[in-house]
Amino acid sequence: MDPQTHPPADVMERLERAEQLKLSGKHTDALEILEDLLVEDPENVAALEEVADNELSLERMERAEAAAIEAIALDKESYTAHYILGFLASQREQWTEALAHLKKANALKSNNPEILRCLGWALFRTGERAQGVVTLERALNLEMENPLTLCDLGVAYLELKNLRKARGLFQRSLDLDPGNERAKECMQAMDRLEKAMEEIRK
Repeated sequence: MDPQTHPPADVMERLERAEQLKLSGKHTDALEILEDLLVEDPENVAALEEVADNELSLERMERAEAAAIEAIALDKESYTAHYILGFLASQREQWTEALAHLKKANALKSNNPEILRCLGWALFRTGERAQGVVTLERALNLEMENPLTLCDLGVAYLELKNLRKARGLFQRSLDLDPGNERAKECMQAMDRLEKAMEEIRK
């Protein structure tokens, strides 16, 4: 589909319906609509992006990756597809590849808290620690109550030995989401680290 031309009204309505289903967690129902759209128009980039996003939510990583790669082949400016490929590369700890996609996604869609969160984490992991922390702080400023960002930033501060700041971030994450396993594990890691440091001081 030519990005300059707007899709017909009925296609837009179906994309919006799929978006609503995705937001309510009905990913399989959303995919049915999107796959029908792609049968009619295999070059519908918006539908491919949404397929990738839904497959990601269903943790079907290979399918998400295939749809994102196809979207970028049709439209190199697809920030959603770049973000998804960056996220998947991060999951595999392929930080250089992750960084390339996430930087591109951020250039195309600035001030998106989820892109910034993933970009900050990838920067931190590739050794650009100061830039990583600054980017994670920006993500948090845009979305103050995101437990994932709070945890990522907390881990970064923990590794930088700023325990007070790390503890505050993990605590905020637990206040927002008391069942958050990652935040609980991070708190336990902090407790162990502080005990070990006390032992050393004795």
